[in-house]
Amino acid sequence: MTIPVTTAPAASRATARTPRPSRGAARGRTIAQRVGYPVASLVVGILAWQGLASYFGPALVSSPATTWSAAVELTRDGTLIESCLVSLRRIGLGWAAGILVGAPLGILMGRVKLVRTLLDPYIEFFRFIPPIAFVTVAIAWFGIGETSKIVLIFYTSVFIVTINTIAGVLGIEESKLRAAASLGASRRQTFVSVVLPATVPTIVTGARLALGNSFLTIVSAEIVAAQSGLGSLIWTSRNFGRIDWIFVGIIALGVLGFLCDRAIRFVASTALRHYGVRV
Repeated sequence: MTIPVTTAPAASRATARTPRPSRGAARGRTIAQRVGYPVASLVVGILAWQGLASYFGPALVSSPATTWSAAVELTRDGTLIESCLVSLRRIGLGWAAGILVGAPLGILMGRVKLVRTLLDPYIEFFRFIPPIAFVTVAIAWFGIGETSKIVLIFYTSVFIVTINTIAGVLGIEESKLRAAASLGASRRQTFVSVVLPATVPTIVTGARLALGNSFLTIVSAEIVAAQSGLGSLIWTSRNFGRIDWIFVGIIALGVLGFLCDRAIRFVASTALRHYGVRV
């Protein structure tokens, strides 16, 4: 008995012989997408911005070209660079202090139920009070110098970091802690091998969220009690009726925040990758 041999159609054989795209071509296409999509999105945003400026007029919306000219003007006389550096220094000090206090406090509250019971009402009470409500009090206590602004940034950062850290500690599976204890691990070994790896990603998330709130707070603090910084620049521009300067200050805040967040993501992904940080 002869079994007929079924041959694939010519089209199927041609498809099978179709060469796959090379790895270099696929990589080039991926890079083009990563670069092309953001550039296209940026162009669309600028065009929309130009459309709003044309519709509302220069008294309400500064056009991209006018804003660029104002940025060049403020950069040449040093105002923009000085304002950015001053605001960044205040944000950096207060934000770092919030992490240094919030992360250990969150771990302690997550691990020790008594501490969590005692401190949780204060955390939940103060985190709902916006920092701008304490501007006058901060000035009265610490003066109009740098300390009052840094304290306000610390205030807006510490609760966010603390709550995220607590969530990370409480999210650890009980079976992992019991397994470490059954293997004879000490408290220190359990902390280093189980608690810390599970908590670091949430600490990084809390730090990123706290950084965003820090940029929100610095504007309010500098508007009320500062002669320098981006918040002061925006407020002074309002007094002079320079809408283009206001747009420069707003865009500078967004660019600085974007760059700072990217820097945090890069450092965290590089230095803390073994803790499972993927940002």
